[in-house]
Amino acid sequence: MTDSPVQPEEKIVRITLVKSPIGYTKRHKATVRALGLRRMHQTVEHVDTPSLRGMLYLINHLVEVEEVKGQQ
Repeated sequence: MTDSPVQPEEKIVRITLVKSPIGYTKRHKATVRALGLRRMHQTVEHVDTPSLRGMLYLINHLVEVEEVKGQQ
């Protein structure tokens, strides 16, 4: 095993909260918090998985998603 939490073949996505979840359902707010987003324009990186894509689909109107290239 390597010390790196990310395997070389795994894709990484960068998620940025661009719109406030205020005024949306509790489920949307909980999804934003589960992704680790607390403040506007905060950016987090996660390994791209089907469950993550489902979360992003639910709140796609609140976040901006980009794939990270050249991750080492």
